[in-house]
Order: sequence, then C-alpha cells, then structure tokens
Amino acid sequence: MLPHAKKEAKVEKKGIREDVEELCESNTCSNVLFFESKKRKDLYLWLARRDGPSVKFMVESIQTSQELKMTGNNLKFSRPLLSFDKAFEAEAEGNLHLRLMKEMFTQTFSTPQFHPKSKPFIDHIFSFKYFKGRVWFRSYQILNEED
Repeated sequence: MLPHAKKEAKVEKKGIREDVEELCESNTCSNVLFFESKKRKDLYLWLARRDGPSVKFMVESIQTSQELKMTGNNLKFSRPLLSFDKAFEAEAEGNLHLRLMKEMFTQTFSTPQFHPKSKPFIDHIFSFKYFKGRVWFRSYQILNEED
C-alpha cells in the first residue's frame, strides 16, 4: 500500500510499545501503522509518530476490492493522491484533533518526493472523510477511459 514502507511480521503481545519503538529505530522509520487485535474480535489501528503523537482507531468494517467487484490493481510503488474532507480543515476549537490527524495522515501516506522506489505517476486516491464522529478511509483507482 505504501511504496516507502518497511514490513515486520509479528510483535509479541507484552511490551508492544517498546518493540515498536525498537523496530522504528532499527529501520529508521518515523511513522508507524500497527494493527492490534484484542480477543480475536476487535481490531485496532495505531497511527503513530516515532517521537510524537499517536492515534488509535477501531476498525469496524473492511471490504476488499474483490468483494466490491472492482479491479483495484494499482501499480506497484505508485504514489497516492490524498483527499481530505472539509472537516479536517475547520478552524473551530473542537476540531483541532482533526487537523492533527490530517497532518499525521499526510506524513504517513504521502510518498516522499524523489523516493528511490516511487514512480513518477499517480494511479490511485486515498480519501479521508469525517462523518458522525468517525473517520472513513477509502481507496479509489484512477483509470484511463480510453482503455
């Protein structure tokens, strides 16, 4: 999903925070996406900076592109275009956490310019919407109509 990502297999249940910090340091990473499963029922996604804030999301539903009957086959190492809802830019006092989340999403999902593995084109969009107190994430593929 991310051309500049470094994968790790599993992390032991005890000492997760220390293990993730150690993995970041050894792989020279600054952002972390970590899935945590509790009681094999609840799935949580941690989005964190190595030396900064973290956000914990409860994952409620996942649909694959195959279930939705979409091709969804973006090219390997292509860069995504990020799209944010207007709520992420609101200046209201109650929405400061959304502005922080937008910055964290931008730093995590955008590919660094001139990264050695990135391609010079964009063929998919990551969309972030905020509706009824929930953040919705969707991935769209960009297709050429001539094809």
